[in-house]
Amino acid sequence: MADSLFNRGDRVNPSAPLAARMRPRELDEMVGQEEALREGSVIRGALAEGRLPSLILVGPAGTGKTTLARILARRVSAHFDQLSAVEAGVADIRAVAAAARDRRGLHDATTILFLDELHRLNKAQQDYLLPHVEDGTFTLIGATTENPFYSIITPLLSRCRLLTLVLLEPEEIRVLLLRALADEERGLAGLSPEVADEVIEHIATNAAGDARLALNVLETATLSTEPNEAGVREVGIERATAALDRPVVRYDRAGDGHYDTISAFIKSVRGSDPDAAIYWLAQMLEGGEDARFIARRLIILAAEDVGLADPSALRVAVAAADAVEYVGLPEGQIPLAEATIHLACSPKSNSAYAAIKAARDDVKSEGAGTVPDHLASGQRPGRGEDKYAYPHDHDGSWVAQSYWPPTKAATQYYTPGDNARERKIDEKLQDLRRRSEGSDGPDDSH
Repeated sequence: MADSLFNRGDRVNPSAPLAARMRPRELDEMVGQEEALREGSVIRGALAEGRLPSLILVGPAGTGKTTLARILARRVSAHFDQLSAVEAGVADIRAVAAAARDRRGLHDATTILFLDELHRLNKAQQDYLLPHVEDGTFTLIGATTENPFYSIITPLLSRCRLLTLVLLEPEEIRVLLLRALADEERGLAGLSPEVADEVIEHIATNAAGDARLALNVLETATLSTEPNEAGVREVGIERATAALDRPVVRYDRAGDGHYDTISAFIKSVRGSDPDAAIYWLAQMLEGGEDARFIARRLIILAAEDVGLADPSALRVAVAAADAVEYVGLPEGQIPLAEATIHLACSPKSNSAYAAIKAARDDVKSEGAGTVPDHLASGQRPGRGEDKYAYPHDHDGSWVAQSYWPPTKAATQYYTPGDNARERKIDEKLQDLRRRSEGSDGPDDSH
């Protein structure tokens, strides 16, 4: 069902949560979001013209997406309908569109459809929005906590302006908390709370940028505190801690949190900082990340970034992945931590990664080279074993011969890294190249 309560006035519902009662009613009441709401922004420009484009508001929970949508609808005097994509389907959108057409035809009134959790609509449902957005039946304001380029279809993105809202800073949340404590009509002032600065700071710091959470924690802590003889509720740190339960771990396994955190983890290991790497590992585990995904990334990292500087790192990473499969969590966190620390503390070399990348780039640009006769399998007469010099028949198990296609010049793809192990490899390869350049072909002496 569409929610049009916004159009029924500004009466405060005393039974609503504090965060709902304290919802800003004007842009000037919003705290934070300076970039999105600055002078010259898309929003300010649209409001100056008195007409909104369709928007997609992107940002974490508690950053004011619904609040901003309601304020914008008020500023342009539009009817406001709200749907949640968790429950809504094509039939609900069709009903809003029909009412919007009637409203425009009969009263020349515009309609804003606010679709919360827009990313939850499937492709067909998102497709259904397109003609209504295109012909102006309603102005769409979608809200999503996920990266829209992954979760919203391209045609819909092209018809909407993206607006990013960010997590609030602790100082900004502190402003909202103090405002709620002082407000007689919508806030908590009527309960006579007395909240020390340390309590405010504790809530603001541990709310993880979520204004809704911070306000609801403040309300719970206040209501759970009995008034003293003077009728004052002295809210202590223990009440706030109990209301908060524990600091919030923000981690979106399907969105930016997933990609950003694994990126920070990989870069910390690559940068040889085991402590930072363990921190990001802990954050992923606390956020419910799939341990097998982390293990797979460690295997890739061991080959790509540690590589030939310490080939044992790959065995450690594979063993950690096997251990995770075998024991699961929580015990699997220990081999993951062991592999993380081992890789972070290992010498680093991306020589194998660079070599295969360069070789594949050549194959893609030049095409596949023909296998020369002496390297062929010998399945056809005149090719193969009778022309091939078997290295083990020669001193040092090496013989000078070409291993390249006839039309391909020898190319150095592998450049040994600057570490103890590969410096030794480099010395050996340099010696073999010198010997090969000084030879006219295979040496048949044994």
